[in-house]
Amino acid sequence: MRSRREFLQLAAVSASYFASTSNFARAAAQQHLTQDDLLKFKSKGQVTLLHLTDMHGQLNPVYFRPPSENYGVGSFEGVPPHLVGAEFLKHFNIPAGSAYAYAHTMVDYVSLARAYGKLGGLDRTSTLIKAIRAERGDDKVLLLDGGDTWQGSYTSLMTQGADMVTAMKALRPDAMVGHWEFTFGKDRVEELIDEMGYPFLGSNCFDTEWEERVFDSTAYFEKGGVKVAVIGQHFPYTPISNPSHLIEGWSFGIRPDEIQKNVDEARSKGAEVVVLLSHNGFDVDQKLATEITGIDVVLTGHTHDAVPEAIRINNTLILSSGSHGKYLGRIDLNVRGGEVVDANSTLIPIFSDVIAPDPEISSLIGELRAPYEKECRRIIGQAGALLYRRGNFNGSWDNVICDAIREQKDVEIALSPGFRWGTTLLPAQPITIDDIYTQTSMNYPAVYRTHMTGEQLKNMLEDVCDNLFNPDPYYQQGGDMVRVGGVSYECAPKELIGKRIQNMVMSRTGEPLESDKKYTVGGWASVNPKTKGPAIYDVLEEYITRKKIIQPSGTDYVKVTGVS
Repeated sequence: MRSRREFLQLAAVSASYFASTSNFARAAAQQHLTQDDLLKFKSKGQVTLLHLTDMHGQLNPVYFRPPSENYGVGSFEGVPPHLVGAEFLKHFNIPAGSAYAYAHTMVDYVSLARAYGKLGGLDRTSTLIKAIRAERGDDKVLLLDGGDTWQGSYTSLMTQGADMVTAMKALRPDAMVGHWEFTFGKDRVEELIDEMGYPFLGSNCFDTEWEERVFDSTAYFEKGGVKVAVIGQHFPYTPISNPSHLIEGWSFGIRPDEIQKNVDEARSKGAEVVVLLSHNGFDVDQKLATEITGIDVVLTGHTHDAVPEAIRINNTLILSSGSHGKYLGRIDLNVRGGEVVDANSTLIPIFSDVIAPDPEISSLIGELRAPYEKECRRIIGQAGALLYRRGNFNGSWDNVICDAIREQKDVEIALSPGFRWGTTLLPAQPITIDDIYTQTSMNYPAVYRTHMTGEQLKNMLEDVCDNLFNPDPYYQQGGDMVRVGGVSYECAPKELIGKRIQNMVMSRTGEPLESDKKYTVGGWASVNPKTKGPAIYDVLEEYITRKKIIQPSGTDYVKVTGVS
């Protein structure tokens, strides 16, 4: 129980934070940016594609710090999306300190976040979608959802995805694909699909008994007098990355031959534009674009990459529209003689203080959150530093989670999955129940305690590292490195498996890990259905409540070598 004094202290922290973010600097920054500025675009042709992806249950505006590491290997080294910070700004000719620099990079993140405010919010997104539909005509616009939509918040967990289905339905999407959606289990997925009222497409999901497709592969639309085929692609490694027992009897995979078959079928049925709505990940889809013929546009997701405009691979345009509701992707297509002859693309950052919220959607969000709002807003602590997750290696939020596991479970080493979802808190910002669930909201949250040898720990890190840095994207499963608390190590992404992880030492003592010595290890999000333990969000709440002001132990556990 909190004392009255503690409660008043946290309330004061909250008030001072929100006062500080409404200062003159913020107002001055925003006066140079308008909703009309965000919507400026050279329209083309007969078809407009709008793309949302990886929203992770976020109905309201958020802070989300872009990564400081996003290493590419092989042919993907040093090219989009594997550019961060100053390199990203230089490549896309974005001025430092600008609104777009803030939206796309971590450079000077805290000061720019305080100047420009949060991004996202489904009511702001709705405003932009309605404006584009009004500009182009409803008959020319396709709105497509790239998946990872239903999971990632307190309310999405409490409603098992229903809040996001209801909210998204109000935006009138035309189709979607999935990944974390499947962690609600087969029965719940099918229930929610029935509620959607628009196609849930998946060319790569098959029943293992009959080898029959579980979902329709393709949906056809007439837009601007042009026949458009949208082919869906769920995350290929869902049964590996997530508990397979939740989707027993379903198989996935990339299945390039199946994609080509569906493209050819769409063309044979008169499709003038073929779109792959994909949750493969950016690099996987770049490789696919070199192998599959006949795809005009890939709208990709899963890896949370955000590029200001589509990139071209052969005759295919690829656009990745970020995550957490921060962006709305747009591609306009000019079609003549049954083929795309010209295109224009952009990624619109959704600056929540600049865009007028759609009152209808604002009201709906309020209704959906109302039963949970009091608990969501309950303050349990304060951020003593910038708390973020995204990056190839440990983020400060991850270190808080590892610190909590080590203390609460009394273990030497803590492991936390390299999920790319989870929002950001600025220094001095209050920590609420909502905040900890944005980091931990899932259906298999048990925190376990076990023993592992030094050799087992190294092999585990090597395996995860190969998933992230394999030069062949078809062997990458997305996500970032497993986060480690209590152990420091060196990582060489360009090396072969078995040689990427070196010099593992205990962080506090500097003692090398012994290959045959057993260490106490705690972690969460095990795919083993028999895992027992308290839920990670309860462990984290208890830790933050006790500590009050949260200072992560550091983010320097990993030294990256052999990269420029």
